[in-house]
Amino acid sequence: MTLGKAPAAPPRSTLVVTAHAGDFVWRAGGAIALAAARGEKVTVACLTFGERGESAKAWREGRELHEIKAMRQDEAERAAAVLGAEVRFFDAGDYPLVATAELTDRLVAVYRATQPDVVLTHPVDDPYNCDHPAANRMALEARVLAQAIGYPGEGDIIGAPPVFYFEPHQPEMSGFRPEVLLDITEVWETKRAAMECLGAQQHLWSYYTDLAVRRGVQLRRNAGPNLGLAHTTLAEAFMRPFPQITKELA
Repeated sequence: MTLGKAPAAPPRSTLVVTAHAGDFVWRAGGAIALAAARGEKVTVACLTFGERGESAKAWREGRELHEIKAMRQDEAERAAAVLGAEVRFFDAGDYPLVATAELTDRLVAVYRATQPDVVLTHPVDDPYNCDHPAANRMALEARVLAQAIGYPGEGDIIGAPPVFYFEPHQPEMSGFRPEVLLDITEVWETKRAAMECLGAQQHLWSYYTDLAVRRGVQLRRNAGPNLGLAHTTLAEAFMRPFPQITKELA
């Protein structure tokens, strides 16, 4: 009797819920590139194009709203392709981003379709951008609803994937603590190439390059002197809103 091979387990899945077209690149591009390099599936749920609040350069150039949305969509698609992710656009409108029942249903459907092992999104607070906390609330609400067997909609219910908040632009003012430092050195060039797809926000290229260097310094300091980390270590920072589940402390 010949036993057949057990079916291969599906690849791990990462879901990134982001308010605007550029947020996933600046704040989590390294995490996305690392996951994709491991063969994992990464899906970006992009709630808006950032057409009103995050495209000042295009407005000053005299572009129309439809042109700006098309431009930001193209930038995000090219950046996602560089990182190895699939991006799904909700076109919910920014400044302000307003939660609706229809938008929540669509996000629940993405959770159930992607069955994420990990969720990345904005932290709870950001006094400089009202859309980021709105995206956070929708990401967490949809995560809970997608677990509820009685919530209507297609697809299987999900488990309780761990959530990581990526770093906001003004971390000190947003109550952000760098609780998790992710070494992105090996994919830095990939992240930088994705950043350079975002011409509408070119002023942020140098800021997020410098931030990766600073977080890399913190990573080396907290890793200890005996790991042999390179002087040029680069990192991204995250927070965890829920307890870590583990069988050993590490």
